[in-house]
Amino acid sequence: MKCFVTGGSGFIGANLVHELCRRGHTIRVLARPDADIRGLAGADYELLEGDLTDRKLLQAAMKGFDWCFHAAASYHLWLPDYREMFATNVEGTRNVLEAAFLADCSRIVYTSTVGCIGLPREVDGKIIPSDETAMATEADMTCPYKLSKWQAEQVAYELVKRGLPIVIVNPSAPVGPRDVKPTPTGKLVVDFLRRAMPAYVDTGLNWVHVRDVAVGHILAAEKGQLGERYILGNAEGNWTLREVFSVMQDITGVPAPKVQLPYFIPLVASYLEEGFAKISGRPPRAPLAGVRMARHKMFYNPAKAIRELGLPQTSPRDALAEAAEWFRQNDYLKRKT
Repeated sequence: MKCFVTGGSGFIGANLVHELCRRGHTIRVLARPDADIRGLAGADYELLEGDLTDRKLLQAAMKGFDWCFHAAASYHLWLPDYREMFATNVEGTRNVLEAAFLADCSRIVYTSTVGCIGLPREVDGKIIPSDETAMATEADMTCPYKLSKWQAEQVAYELVKRGLPIVIVNPSAPVGPRDVKPTPTGKLVVDFLRRAMPAYVDTGLNWVHVRDVAVGHILAAEKGQLGERYILGNAEGNWTLREVFSVMQDITGVPAPKVQLPYFIPLVASYLEEGFAKISGRPPRAPLAGVRMARHKMFYNPAKAIRELGLPQTSPRDALAEAAEWFRQNDYLKRKT
């Protein structure tokens, strides 16, 4: 298949490009001129420099392509001005999906996030992981990034009703190699390895190998039901931060932090940091949006993707081990992130 990929320089996108290469597909990657494409090293692809706002470029670039994977997004938990992020994530999504349809792509896979799915419920003190049926509203979006992705997902649903062949995928918390930036989950691994994390809060995520997420995108193009969404996560990956650090200690020999902070301490600190950030223009180390998200254990159930797509289930332990090894090999323990 001829595959058009936006966001190929990102964490998920780069791993998707490598997986498409392994399967013998032809790939064109759209990236901004200033994009860091180190994650694409070793992959066979054509690079097209451009922007999600250029509708004519998008439609012309996708002509003759079979599949479109829209994995590009602006991911920031703090910005002095969020208008550009909304333009990229919402209107950029509309531009890509409509251009893919006009270019006659037979499958369009849109990369959303589990942040657009309702939070897990707690029953008798036990957390019940959310699945695709857990609906979230605009009011549930606790930060501009999540709101922009929720609005973008609504655009995708709107276009599905108009007949566009869209499948939506909602990755949980990917971890693994090629996390060039790194992402917040990758930075957590780096900070742990540097022993720069003296304490933690009681939170949790669904941890999934980024390779499984990449493969899940391809399976969504091959087998996904149009108009449906699929959680790309790991059935055994609902781990608290304390559990993650215990596994990381076992893998790396680096001692895990012992101190668990009450939630109000990082909350107050983030309010103060964001106050200084508004004055200085420098991003806070702990954005308020991230601290607010950490209040909930974001546990999810990927059973639908496993059942309908055949989503692989690599152990989260292996994902963390591969991430740690990749960061070490690429000297992330010595550089500022």
